[in-house]
Amino acid sequence: MPYSRTVELDGHIIDSGKMETSFRVIMDMGGSFEVEEFNIGRKKTETSHARLLVEAEDEETLQSIIHELHQNGANPANPIDATLESAPEDQVVPTGFYSTTNHPTEIRYDGEWLSVEDIEMDCAVVVDDGDDPRAYTKVLNAVEEGDMIVTGNAGIRVNPPDRPRDSEGAFGFMQGGVSSERPSESTIRKIAGAIEETKREDGNVLAVCGPALIHSGAREDLAALVREGYIDMLSIGNGFAVHDLERDLYGTSLGMDTEELDHPRKGHKHHIYTISEIIRAGGIEAAVEDGLVESGVMYECVKNDIPYVIAGSIRDDGPLPGTITDAIEAQDAIREQAHQADFVMMLSTLLHSVAVGNCLPSTTRTVCVDINPATVTQLVDRGSAQAVGMVTDIGTFVPILAEHLFDERE
Repeated sequence: MPYSRTVELDGHIIDSGKMETSFRVIMDMGGSFEVEEFNIGRKKTETSHARLLVEAEDEETLQSIIHELHQNGANPANPIDATLESAPEDQVVPTGFYSTTNHPTEIRYDGEWLSVEDIEMDCAVVVDDGDDPRAYTKVLNAVEEGDMIVTGNAGIRVNPPDRPRDSEGAFGFMQGGVSSERPSESTIRKIAGAIEETKREDGNVLAVCGPALIHSGAREDLAALVREGYIDMLSIGNGFAVHDLERDLYGTSLGMDTEELDHPRKGHKHHIYTISEIIRAGGIEAAVEDGLVESGVMYECVKNDIPYVIAGSIRDDGPLPGTITDAIEAQDAIREQAHQADFVMMLSTLLHSVAVGNCLPSTTRTVCVDINPATVTQLVDRGSAQAVGMVTDIGTFVPILAEHLFDERE
């Protein structure tokens, strides 16, 4: 006798591919299904509903199928309360704990649904059962002994963002996935419109930037975007900040003149000289305030009170003062930025893009721009399915984006 479970799908389940994905998961994992109910939304604004009876030959296979369906937004019918177990030690979660997706999630507690706060992928869910119960995520290293951790799959509702039929408006283009063939000018104009809309709604724009942006000659345009208020936060590595400051102090980026495209004598030492001068000045802010640094992205951040996080790595020279060299502290700082962001631009940096993407809920609008298609696809493959990828030269993208934004103001 086969084991069975009933699940339900709600939303734009046809347009978003949820139904097709659910069917494929069940069959690929050795199960079968019967559609018990299917109501199709017949207008652009109407959603659909499906009720599936899922069957498998054994309980283990069924549980595996239900788990995968759950990640896709198929939720059990007639849900029960979530199972909670106490964390036995600091940084130790119970066996079988529920590992989150980056989709909006709810936990059923005492017959009520609690929205999980600060949702991001690969976390545990903690439930505080006081007078005002709440559920929220914790990374594993932040779990404390006694935390009540959600285990198993019962009493959990995952709601992946829908892909509605109507794709109009500034954010309508953000359903196209990854493409190197999409018309660049048109897409950049739409990204500019999305940034404008974010700002009109008092949202926060986070720029995640790699040093290639400086090498490509886009430094001045990005600095202008910071100065004019289009960027509210900056997430970078030590290399980006060093080369931006080097461009001001020596006219080079990693020893190369980005205008003449030649290598001045001793240019290869400019980056380490830059680090030394910033240390001597007492840090980036002090170097700006003392007049040592007079231009660039870091200069505009200091002058306009734009917060930035410089996350260090094992390969950093120096590093610059203010670089967070502890990996856990850097993750926490990046996570705090990510949770405040409403629109994220990831500009030519693989490692930083993946790091920030891991902290973002799937509802945060994200654009990833890189000349290397692998950067964009790896971000999406890691779970940031909301990201729109644009494969193009960052030195072309940023100036055109700035031009469109500034034209809108005139």
